Amino acid sequence: MIDRRGFHRTLGIGAGAAALSLTGLSGAAGAAPAPARPGPAPVVPTVTPGTRTAFPVLKQVTAGLLDVGYAELGPADGPVVLCLHGWPYDIHSFTDVAPLLADLGYRVVVPYLRGHGSTRFRSSRTPRNGQQAAIARDVLALLDALRIDRAVVAGFDWGARTGDILAALWPERVKALVSVGGYLVTDRDAQRIPLAPAAEHTWWYQFYFATERGERAMHDRELRHELTRFVWRTVSPTWQFDDAAFERTAAAFDNPDYAAIVIHNYRWRLSIADGERRYDHDEHLLARRPTVGVPTITLDPALDPFTPAPGDGSSYRAMFTGPYEHRALPGVGHNLPQEAPTAFAQAVVDADRLR
Repeated sequence: MIDRRGFHRTLGIGAGAAALSLTGLSGAAGAAPAPARPGPAPVVPTVTPGTRTAFPVLKQVTAGLLDVGYAELGPADGPVVLCLHGWPYDIHSFTDVAPLLADLGYRVVVPYLRGHGSTRFRSSRTPRNGQQAAIARDVLALLDALRIDRAVVAGFDWGARTGDILAALWPERVKALVSVGGYLVTDRDAQRIPLAPAAEHTWWYQFYFATERGERAMHDRELRHELTRFVWRTVSPTWQFDDAAFERTAAAFDNPDYAAIVIHNYRWRLSIADGERRYDHDEHLLARRPTVGVPTITLDPALDPFTPAPGDGSSYRAMFTGPYEHRALPGVGHNLPQEAPTAFAQAVVDADRLR
């Protein structure tokens, strides 16, 4: 799930005015903007959420530190869309989105993030690390393993943060970006600043995971299911999902590294767990608040408790310096691609043509 940055922005503590470009500091230096697809964007057909419930085939590929499980739809030679899920979700957030895009000629790749589903660490000695740079490097390794030079990256929650990082640090690999919730790169210094009590209440799970009690709950399958289902209900208040929909996703939480990755992710954000030294350079660059220059559409679901007020994208607008569009979606909660697949797919198609 997202971090507390949205509330910091709402309180005027955001970094928009002090945003730094990484031009000349990283692999982003000298990267030319990717050309948009020619012609007007097609209108994505409207589908009822939940029309598709599964992917026909799942694949595995060795990529960096991981053996990554992923779904793939569409023509092998089509322009690539990489769809990235968040917590507590999995690839099933995109079971309606992916066919919509595949029918328009896109090659759609939907991976399980580390600690989820069939994705496994290749070595038992690799730290079960959930910090933001580790996840971004995983996705970069996946692009390399699949020989994908460039992709439209679209995600929410952890997936949006990862997309933001890829677009900021490696813009030559990101043709366009769709980011639910805007600019979500974690600022651990800002995370140390107390919020108003009502705002802190929204982040209850983050503090719960900081305790031994919360860690034990995540390792207990029954308690883990109760907790994650409770999160689904509270952050998507109008989404009428059924037991089968939840269980399809909850199966991904049975990954042997799931609890460790989730617990580390949230503890790292609060600076009560260390990251790995191999990611220090990336985190140093991210701490400088790099802007995103690739064509971007940001989406704010109105019923998501983590959408910063007033929900018009103004709190993070300065962080996107390239072609840009913002959309607010009324009546939609946190799991936007599963709750509103047509709107999410349309944002992908439009971002691909954004100039």
